[in-house]
Amino acid sequence: MKKLKVKEAIVVEGRYDKAALSNIADTVIVDTAGFGVFSDNEKLALLRRLAQARGLIVLTDSDGGGFLIRSFLKSSIDPALVKHAYIPDVPGKEKRKKSPSKEGLLGVEGMSPEVLETALRRAGATIDGEAAAGCVPPLTKAELYAMGLAGTPDSAARRAKLQKALDLPAGLTANALLDVLNALVTREELTALVEKIQK
Repeated sequence: MKKLKVKEAIVVEGRYDKAALSNIADTVIVDTAGFGVFSDNEKLALLRRLAQARGLIVLTDSDGGGFLIRSFLKSSIDPALVKHAYIPDVPGKEKRKKSPSKEGLLGVEGMSPEVLETALRRAGATIDGEAAAGCVPPLTKAELYAMGLAGTPDSAARRAKLQKALDLPAGLTANALLDVLNALVTREELTALVEKIQK
């Protein structure tokens, strides 16, 4: 598989994630040392500088810890400079580990190169030699409500079906899902998907 020349820097949780991503992406990849970034002001300053200079893609595991790190980075770095890449919920354990994670899901290091590439592309990574995707008018929370994906008694179940259909982690909040949908699908594609799910 040919490496993608990605403009943005990518931030991952650990060195094994970094190693897995290095096989498919030619860019600066920084690991947070897990929760270490919470108290590492120098690393956080570096991530802010990279975000300012070339943009940043956050790619964490789809478990509770991954969402905690993502949330911390989201509140610490200008959101206009950050894109979010998500891996799907895949049950299993990494080869190097004796037992699966607490939630029983594979992390970034356990994903295939194809899944990682798809995650980066869906996040809107700027890839050298490829035309940038056209701007998609942003979806709003009101539209999610109108489609029954937020604020209704069965909206959580509908969101879960949609996330499964799009191969997204189950732990996304309605707000996080809105960000992801704006990066992944057009209004028309979402409407068609929601209709399909409701049948």
